[in-house]
Amino acid sequence: MPRARRAPARRRRRKKYLKRAKGFRGGRRKFYKTARETVHRALAFATRDRKKKKRSYRSLWIMRVNAACRKNDISYSRFISGLKRAQVALNRKSLAEIAARDGEVFQQLVNLVKKT
Repeated sequence: MPRARRAPARRRRRKKYLKRAKGFRGGRRKFYKTARETVHRALAFATRDRKKKKRSYRSLWIMRVNAACRKNDISYSRFISGLKRAQVALNRKSLAEIAARDGEVFQQLVNLVKKT
């Protein structure tokens, strides 16, 4: 009978998956095959949701800027196009921060947009 020489590599491979499966319930944590399937699925969800998080934050910033624009009697689309025409290079994240924290500065930006 030939000697098995892959035991350490197999053990490392299995431990890697079982270590990543900690916190899962039942056999998803204990059994190698189900743990491996669940870990692959979890990694796919993690990759998808990292990209999804960027989209959801951008939509949140847009909502905040839109709410501040409506308070100042201007639509969001006119505000953004006016900023581009006035060559103000502020992204939506910083505009949302300004709108939430400093209403006076945002009012000045709206006035600048209305002039152009």
